[in-house]
Amino acid sequence: MISGAGRGIGKRLAIGFASAGAHVGLLARSKAELDLANLEIEHAGGSSLRLKVDVRDYEQVSAAVSRMTVQLGAPQILICAHGAFGSIGTLAETDPAAWTDAISTNLNGAVNLCRAVLPEMIARRWGKIVLLVGPGAEGPRPNFSAYSASQAALVRFAETLAEEVRDHNVQVNCMNPGATYTSMTDEILRAGEHAGWKEEQDAAHVRTTGGTAPDKQIQLAQFLSSERSNHISGKLISVNDDWRRLEHANAHAEIFTLRRLQKV
Repeated sequence: MISGAGRGIGKRLAIGFASAGAHVGLLARSKAELDLANLEIEHAGGSSLRLKVDVRDYEQVSAAVSRMTVQLGAPQILICAHGAFGSIGTLAETDPAAWTDAISTNLNGAVNLCRAVLPEMIARRWGKIVLLVGPGAEGPRPNFSAYSASQAALVRFAETLAEEVRDHNVQVNCMNPGATYTSMTDEILRAGEHAGWKEEQDAAHVRTTGGTAPDKQIQLAQFLSSERSNHISGKLISVNDDWRRLEHANAHAEIFTLRRLQKV
């Protein structure tokens, strides 16, 4: 089950998992985007189920999980790839409602999804949860206070949830997919000076280059969703980390947590 699967990184991951043979539940608010993602997966020979859901609403999320359970089986893997900036700009000039909505979407949405899938994962004694987080999780991001606060909160939530479900053989991790051209890139460019000159410059570069290659994102997501990562939980791992060594190494170093240590 992948949220934010109608576009951007969520759609990339959905197509990648479907290509690997997974039955994918596609969650998004836009029916048109869900239809297109589903069509691309089916044309490539994959299997997916469209689930139009607002992740801020637990009842909608719960109903979507129930529907997927009936049609494809209970979700064994949950990937939360949805996200929203809210207002872009200094806190003093941002719209309070938009700020709160970003927290509700990014943090509460992930919590709703986790809560809905966990009972079956715990009963089955197997499950994988991967929460996508962006810049702001590892350090301050001026002019993106709502997004940054929600990203840091997601990492601490994942660390905490990982401890709660550790004895049930359910692993919870955060994944930083790296800079990628999505609709959120265009939001930064439209915000202009409100985003800050560096954010605008970086967004323009990502729009030109495309950013992180999809294969790198798919490979890390599939690793964190496989039995190869059963010993890894409560970690924050970036596509730019040397994560492949974790398959056969102790993953308890603080470099892979919210307290990420800087290399000297």
